[in-house]
Amino acid sequence: MLQPKRTKFRRAQKGRMKGNAQRGNELAFGSFGIKALEQCWITGRQIEAARQAVTRHMKREGQLWIRVFPDKPITKKPAEVRMGKGKGAPEGFVVPVTPGRIILEAEGVPFDVAKEALRLGAQKLPITTKFIVRRDYVQE
Repeated sequence: MLQPKRTKFRRAQKGRMKGNAQRGNELAFGSFGIKALEQCWITGRQIEAARQAVTRHMKREGQLWIRVFPDKPITKKPAEVRMGKGKGAPEGFVVPVTPGRIILEAEGVPFDVAKEALRLGAQKLPITTKFIVRRDYVQE
């Protein structure tokens, strides 16, 4: 599961996700990718599930890049606890994703294999995504 080795602070503020992705919104490594169309928090577990689904379908051929990293700690209070008494304990890590952000990239497999693999990976994520192809990609 993806998480930082250490953080400066144990707990982080919630923050707001406004607008579209300003960075990480173009393919940088592979020829295929999935792009977020909504905003949400994606957990380390969801990223790992998507990664496993993609690599299994690609039969460990080609290469896969994960373009997001969960570095924001999320806290949760135990069940049936009254309000107050401070913030809860850290539960896991998330990455805030805004529309336009590239989440996964793939390379080294045929178009139809990459499309199906990334579709299976996108099913593991809590948002709608779009399959994208590099502008100068030529299908054999």
